[in-house]
Amino acid sequence: MSERGDVAEPLVHGDDFEDPVIEAAEASHDEDDRLKPEYLTAVLDAVEDGDSEKARELVSPLHPADIADLLELAPSERRADVAAALGDLVGAEVLSELNDYVRDDLIGALAPEQVAEFASELDTDDAVAIIEDLEEADQQAVLEAMEPEDRAAIQSALAHPEESAGRLMQRDLVAVPEHMTVGQVIDYLRDSGDLTRDFWEIFVVDEGHRPIGTCQLSWILTCPRGVPMSDLMKREQTLIPVDMDQEEVALRFQKYALISAAVVDGSGRLVGMITVDDIVHIISQEAGEDILRLSGAGEGDINEPVLDSYRARVRWLLTNLLTALVASTIIGIFEGTIQQMVALATLMPIVAGVGGNAGSQTMAVTVRALATNQITGSNARRTILREIRVAVLNGATVAIVLGIGVSLVFQNMALGGVIAAAMVTNIITAGLAGASVPLAFDRMNLDPAVASSIFVTMITDSMGFFAFLGLATAAGLTS
Repeated sequence: MSERGDVAEPLVHGDDFEDPVIEAAEASHDEDDRLKPEYLTAVLDAVEDGDSEKARELVSPLHPADIADLLELAPSERRADVAAALGDLVGAEVLSELNDYVRDDLIGALAPEQVAEFASELDTDDAVAIIEDLEEADQQAVLEAMEPEDRAAIQSALAHPEESAGRLMQRDLVAVPEHMTVGQVIDYLRDSGDLTRDFWEIFVVDEGHRPIGTCQLSWILTCPRGVPMSDLMKREQTLIPVDMDQEEVALRFQKYALISAAVVDGSGRLVGMITVDDIVHIISQEAGEDILRLSGAGEGDINEPVLDSYRARVRWLLTNLLTALVASTIIGIFEGTIQQMVALATLMPIVAGVGGNAGSQTMAVTVRALATNQITGSNARRTILREIRVAVLNGATVAIVLGIGVSLVFQNMALGGVIAAAMVTNIITAGLAGASVPLAFDRMNLDPAVASSIFVTMITDSMGFFAFLGLATAAGLTS
């Protein structure tokens, strides 16, 4: 694949002496580096008036990522018109920066030849991101319009599972045999016109093209020409299997502070590399997915079609409805108790609500620890016991405050004692549930972020109502 396209040159008018890029940034962006509403309106008005030249003049100084933001902020029904007015300013790199849904809409309006041209200008991983979500027939049309070498690279990437290292990696890299000297490597880099320019290290390979070491560019530039690469290279390196999940890849980059890493196939041959700029995106994406899964909000993308959002969310709401019936049934069991002492109805949501919050805190910590591999089979039990100890301290503190408050307000020491005991019980239960439910999902090879919150909420609500109303009945408060 060829290297990334250049950023559009800023326009300079007349006797302007200010840097036009800085001027454009000040005119188009606010203090938080977001596009100003009035700037977006000016671009949309120019497009609506048919003044494409003015629209291009306004947009041309922007970075491709900012042009992508502009298209995402534009109303969905006007994006195609804006893209058409901007012409070649909406290039390959802009497409690679776009939100998936917005990009799909724009690509749907392009001919396969245009999509193929854009994909050929990008690194393999970015080109795959554009092509992988197309319908199969559209994929084939785009691939057939590409050059054979580019087509082979894309097809090889698409053969790997989604969200794997094989989809994420770049195939353009620099690899040299260990018998070369530093001087030979420098001459090779200078004389080869088809090498990728985006690399931080050189991989050293054996006769079977298996990586045996790595060498940073700074080492090569500061070392005498006659030194063999075998003496200069670092033999210890982190190799990424081609089928490794992208989340695990990101964890390895984070753990070992990697800038780039070699990707190897099943036989250990070097097939690509992954760089940290791709990992930053993956970390953000995976973290966002876990947060949204905790709430059952699906992909949670504001550009997602309404019906897709509806289908993703409604099933968890219906599940939540069923679990809420469990808590409702427990309340029904103690209906007579509540009728005899109305204060119980006033106070029982407090027990359930605080317990639910405590469970959510523990669950969030546990899910994050699972996602970052901080919890394994060797420390899972210790983690649960730790969260129970935290819950005991939290429960005791909240119970004392609440028990004293209820005793003073209702002038009933027994009621204060009952709600304090119920609060301790429920917060300890919340700590246990918040830690054990995600661990149970993980043990069953299910995503712990998907449905943990619903079951933890069911447990804390049910236990809160049962403990408070049961203790009130056992204490004879209504007799």
